[in-house]
Amino acid sequence: MLKGVPLLEVKNLVTEFITEDETVRAVNGINFSVNPGEVLGIVGESGSGKSVTALSIMRLIPNPPGIIREGEIIYHNSENGPVDLLALKENEMRKYRGNRFAMIFQEPMTSLNPVFTNGEQVTEAIMLHRKVTQKEANELTLSLFNEVKLPRPTDIFDSYPHELSGGQKQRVMIAMALSCNPSVLIADEPTTALDVTVQKAILELMGELQEKHKMAIIFISHDLGVISEIANRVIVMYKGRIVEQGNIREVFFNPNHPYTKGLLACRPPLDRRLRILPTVSDFMSIDDTGMMKEGPTTIDSVLDRLVISQKERIEHHVRLYREQPLLQIKNLKTYFPIRHGIFGKVKDYVRAVDDVTCNVYPGETLGLVGESGCGKTTLGRTILRLIEPMDGELVFSGRPVTWLPGKELREYRKQMQIIFQDPYSSLNPRMRIGYAIMEPMQVHGIGNNDRERKQRVIELLERVNMNESHFYRFPHEFSGGQRQRICIARALAVSPKFIICDEAVSSLDVSIQAQVLNLLNELKQEFNLTYIFISHDLSVVKFMSDRIVVMQNGRIVEMGDADEIYNNPKSDYTGQLIAAVPKGTRLKQQEINIKEIKK
Repeated sequence: MLKGVPLLEVKNLVTEFITEDETVRAVNGINFSVNPGEVLGIVGESGSGKSVTALSIMRLIPNPPGIIREGEIIYHNSENGPVDLLALKENEMRKYRGNRFAMIFQEPMTSLNPVFTNGEQVTEAIMLHRKVTQKEANELTLSLFNEVKLPRPTDIFDSYPHELSGGQKQRVMIAMALSCNPSVLIADEPTTALDVTVQKAILELMGELQEKHKMAIIFISHDLGVISEIANRVIVMYKGRIVEQGNIREVFFNPNHPYTKGLLACRPPLDRRLRILPTVSDFMSIDDTGMMKEGPTTIDSVLDRLVISQKERIEHHVRLYREQPLLQIKNLKTYFPIRHGIFGKVKDYVRAVDDVTCNVYPGETLGLVGESGCGKTTLGRTILRLIEPMDGELVFSGRPVTWLPGKELREYRKQMQIIFQDPYSSLNPRMRIGYAIMEPMQVHGIGNNDRERKQRVIELLERVNMNESHFYRFPHEFSGGQRQRICIARALAVSPKFIICDEAVSSLDVSIQAQVLNLLNELKQEFNLTYIFISHDLSVVKFMSDRIVVMQNGRIVEMGDADEIYNNPKSDYTGQLIAAVPKGTRLKQQEINIKEIKK
């Protein structure tokens, strides 16, 4: 390969999806290149075209309805000279796909076959592209499992995907992608569904593997903070076009395009307390001709207007904590039995919630943070009595509710609602969303008739920034952010006092996440709500919360004022959670090193 020649060139790529109603140009004439050994980041919201770009490179666009309308994708690392991947026949493309080009997808569980062991799936990929025996493929798979730092590689080889954690499944996918020594690795949102600590470990692993194998990586994400931890250059996409590209340091610290500024600003900042989060619309708007207009010149000029003073915060907390607790949790224990043998004898217990005690005050947002498996979701569901506790006491509005029977339990649940992480699986795909929101009102006898209930549903839809026409649509007709707004409206339908938000924004783009977080805060004030806000992301929890509870292995390891916990963590575990939040520290360290060299 000639020096100075890029490894991959994308020229005037146009990819369309043709439906009965319209033709959507998902990628609209983009041009970029990837150099050998480079990590190129592609960032943008859902619908920006970044994933379609990756699938176009891999020639995985489903046809119909998709079609690569025009363009060239030139691969230069070939024995026969430059190759246009778009000009290859499908059987010729298979020699490149999985061999020279490999891809890691966002959700590893849907990418792995649940009926085959992890080892079988990786060895199958190896034997498909390399001339090796079954024994050699098995040995290579175990070697790859060691390389991606999977614990107990032999056990994981013989285990099934459902037996692994999210981070472990993603490591299996990375091992599979590396199995044929690709020149280009495409990683499409590989860390979005992971805890921040696991995300950090995966990013570090990919950086190490890229350095070791000297391969190029195209890393796709909606979060510029994540991109800043791994990429050399970045491309920012908006509605199928590239609106900004350049060195990651320049784009991260000195963005030029208003859309890029919006993406950077809408992630909750850790160095200041904001009243509301900025959104992309604060930095850009569309004029009558459909062209983008420039907004404020700097991110700081927007953030400075939104800062809450320390005095305001102290006065708010003085009022908040003079009240009697709305919810008291006393020595709560929720254990799951581990059974053994054909008679199911209980061998031990998983202590998911282990002697937890805390209070939640009226009008408070109590943040609950920790890694997957720490017990935070189990605690939330135990409070709602969706899971029965083994021991302890729950007191709501001064009334013991731990062992309430049927009818009284239903009345208790009316006052307490939950918003789940995945809005799509929370909604019945066969039920129109208006009736899905109306259903809990019917169950609890709210409203005199369905006509009254329908009017209330329309009011709630409008309150969460949707409209009356959405009443008769099905869940699949909405985006992720819209579906989460529907779930919020459904939670409000029974006029609760208390809502548990269980990872309610974890699956959303940072820009949509900011809109939903702002909406939750607005509704809290308007309806006098109290929240428990559960997340693995400490930056989101810090923005939302008055106080934070940090959980590990079913126990509370730290509890206190949100800002105080972030600024002065008492436990090493809390410090690890804070350190794992992507915040461009790699770039800042690079700048410090450059300044030291210049001195």
